Amino acid sequence: MKKQMILLGAIAGAALLSGCATTIPQGTFYTDVKVPVAATSSTAANLKTGVSSCKSYCGVVTIGDASIEAAKKNGGIKKVVSVDWKAKSILGLVGQYECIVKGE
Repeated sequence: MKKQMILLGAIAGAALLSGCATTIPQGTFYTDVKVPVAATSSTAANLKTGVSSCKSYCGVVTIGDASIEAAKKNGGIKKVVSVDWKAKSILGLVGQYECIVKGE
């Protein structure tokens, strides 16, 4: 019994020290974030916006085209000024991912 308690303590300690931070903010139960990817300087006043997206089901099947090229095409953009990434996920079961491009 003492060996089992020591083993359990060692596992718990390792889990606490291992960390769970990622480069992309993710919530265990719910995620709704918008993260910048890239930006350049522009003096244009009327920027166009293009969005491309894909959906994920249970982390097993993902369908769609969330590429920068698809977002450029959808927004009629020739010159990219900024790219953002948006993720929304519920319990990791259903996820919606978007690439948002602004430009001229």
